[in-house]
Amino acid sequence: MIFSSVEQYDTPVDVDSEVAALAERIAADGPRLPLAGPVVDEQAAVVAARRAVDDLIDKQALDAMLAQIKGDGLRLTGPGGFLSELVKAVLERGLQAELTEHLGYRAHEAAGRGSGNSRNGATAKTVQTEVGPIEVKVPRDRAGTFTPMLVPKNARRLGGLSDVVISLYAGGMTVRDISHHLHRVYGTEVGPDTISTITDEVLDEVKTWQQRPLDEVYPIIYVDCLMVKVRDGGQVRNKACYLVVGVNTEGVKHVLGIWVAQAEGAKFWMQVCTELRNRGVRDVLIACCDGLTGLPEAIEAVWPHTTVQTCVVHLIRAAMKFVSYKDRRAMAAALKDIYTAPTVEAAETALLAFADSPLGKRYPAAVAVWERAWDRFTPFLSFPPEVRRIIYTTNAIESFNYQIRKVIKNRGHFPTDDAVVKLIWLAIADIEDKRARQRAAEAGKPANTRTAPPRLVEGAGVHGWKQALNALEIFFPGRIPTDAR
Repeated sequence: MIFSSVEQYDTPVDVDSEVAALAERIAADGPRLPLAGPVVDEQAAVVAARRAVDDLIDKQALDAMLAQIKGDGLRLTGPGGFLSELVKAVLERGLQAELTEHLGYRAHEAAGRGSGNSRNGATAKTVQTEVGPIEVKVPRDRAGTFTPMLVPKNARRLGGLSDVVISLYAGGMTVRDISHHLHRVYGTEVGPDTISTITDEVLDEVKTWQQRPLDEVYPIIYVDCLMVKVRDGGQVRNKACYLVVGVNTEGVKHVLGIWVAQAEGAKFWMQVCTELRNRGVRDVLIACCDGLTGLPEAIEAVWPHTTVQTCVVHLIRAAMKFVSYKDRRAMAAALKDIYTAPTVEAAETALLAFADSPLGKRYPAAVAVWERAWDRFTPFLSFPPEVRRIIYTTNAIESFNYQIRKVIKNRGHFPTDDAVVKLIWLAIADIEDKRARQRAAEAGKPANTRTAPPRLVEGAGVHGWKQALNALEIFFPGRIPTDAR
């Protein structure tokens, strides 16, 4: 037990020397202290951290330190907290070890005489961390050639704090909420402008991701959007944020890009399709969307042989908007006869029968929804059930949009279009990471006992893909790469 009594130990513990030894090990292994920057190998970092703590516990130093101060109103974090003071001690000892390595001799050693460089005091600076603000004494050398690694020059926050900020931002907190949270929990003063600067550091990664090369052929792409509020020209406007998901030839979904537009139309969609083409997409077999204005024309201009399919579920929802609650069950049954028809002719017969029925005459606007979208709906009827199940709906993206809406619901508006793309990109990574951790925690359990959710969009597989791929090869001969068949 950590909080054990110090009286049980007969041998006095030199706490200072133990902390110094730990700091020297950190300096010797490189700047691997979690607070000093991102850790590339998380598992290795955890093992190293546990080994370092075990060294202290085995020698009774940790228990001794805690026992000495537990009766003095101990705080773990924040200014003057135990963890803050421990991190301060480790950082300062590590900096001294770095300077020793730089100079080539320890303090007061004879080897330093006439060396041409020596220690020259220290400069105090305050850095913001996950455990609160810490004042660190950074040592100097007379020649001014010492460059510390644990606390880099001009750094006012350590890397772990940036990770915390980005994680909170990805979870939907505003910059002001994050600032308040850090102050309340850790006693750390980080202003909204600084938090914006921290989150903006991922913009380069976002732009690299948005411009990455894509596959030559995507058998299916889905397009959907959600509305967001963005400040534009001194006014807050409603803008559409579009997400394009592609299913590659292996049946795996990938987010191809995120775009924000003030008003959709043929010009905007031409830019999107051209961008995808320039990133390597040579052909798309089926594009499934919800009747977005200008999208079919743009797709056909860039990929002339692509079949543009209106999402059936969107048509059903659009028709249901005009139907009273008591008639919705009957309306759903009538519409099912249309979209499950085996042929176009059978679907036309079902639509005419629906229009002439008492239900159709009561809701002519619902009939008009299907009549207007008929040319973009009927390609759906040409495919066998294996393909129909995949292009029936854009629910894969809509499920993701639902998760995104949960993230952005607390925001009044975004300052820029880039802020929208940045948050959604971070949300994708955050959602998929959480789900991956849940699946990893259940690894090895029987399949019928696992409750972890599958991938949401990025990297998710399409059920029954091989059967659908065979059908697509028949309908689109020669357009699927031979190595994918």
